[in-house]
Amino acid sequence: MPTPTQKHTSSRKKVRRGQLQLKKINLSVCPKCKKPVRPHRACANCGTYRGHKAFKVKVPKKLRKKSVKGGKEEKKK
Repeated sequence: MPTPTQKHTSSRKKVRRGQLQLKKINLSVCPKCKKPVRPHRACANCGTYRGHKAFKVKVPKKLRKKSVKGGKEEKKK
């Protein structure tokens, strides 16, 4: 394979690499839970998309609220 006969200038390299820059992610606000959401995707927090329930959100066990029987916590002896 032949080697290049002329050097690529630094400005030419920078112009080519200018396309590799990271783009800012646009975020919108979920109308139901007011959390940031990427456009054209369902909300990961509440599971809605365009006002409809898209999927059921699973809450991890450690974040679930414990049910209390009778309004007061029962004490064990």
